Amino acid sequence: MQPILKHLLDLQEVDLRLHDVHARLTAFPKQIGEIEGRVAAAHAELEKAKAAQVATLKDRKRYELDVEQWKEKIRKYKDQLYEVKTNETYKTLQHEIQMAEAEMGKAEDRQLEQMVASEEYDRQMKAADRALVEVEGAAKADRAKIEAEKSAVEKEQAKLNAEREQAVAHLPEDLVDHYARIAKKHGGVALAEVRSEMCSQCGVRVRPHMLQELSRQGQEELFHCETCTRILYVLDAAAVSPAEQSPLAQTNNG
Repeated sequence: MQPILKHLLDLQEVDLRLHDVHARLTAFPKQIGEIEGRVAAAHAELEKAKAAQVATLKDRKRYELDVEQWKEKIRKYKDQLYEVKTNETYKTLQHEIQMAEAEMGKAEDRQLEQMVASEEYDRQMKAADRALVEVEGAAKADRAKIEAEKSAVEKEQAKLNAEREQAVAHLPEDLVDHYARIAKKHGGVALAEVRSEMCSQCGVRVRPHMLQELSRQGQEELFHCETCTRILYVLDAAAVSPAEQSPLAQTNNG
């Protein structure tokens, strides 16, 4: 294999590993976001229960005030009973007392409902608070794990970047650019091995004369797949056996 092809293969291997490293690095913020989302959701549940509890206590106070107001009205109506001089007025006051007692009963029922609801929201608050503590504890551990993984991947990235610089140092700048353009079109794979007289990436058969040149020791020209444009290579000069070569290639070799 040509030394320049060996360097290109080294570069491609490093770039593919760098691509994988980059994908892993870009996944970390999403993982952290998911953790923060779980913590935020637990906070929201607690705040929701607290808000409901506050609203319930306000309603409970309001109904307590309503009960006291109706009680006061009933006392006033009953005091007035001793001062009335006609049966009609007496009956009217009794009706008002009955109406006030009915309203007071409704207010007391609402007050009791709010007391029951308050107990339920108190239970929910305690449960949400426990859940938040658990979620925050798990989030802390998950963050530490992710940060450790991220640090390891960043070290791997730095090592690969150094390896890439070494690989690029052995290649002409225009060839690196050429390689990069092909790799960009094909998911990072700019070189394709020839196997069974075919491009291993797209499956198109390689022409006999090109196959012969690729297998010839000492040749320095780069050949591209006529279909996918990737740079072709064989692992060594003996990679394509005479049995695999075309009749034309065998004739030329003879």
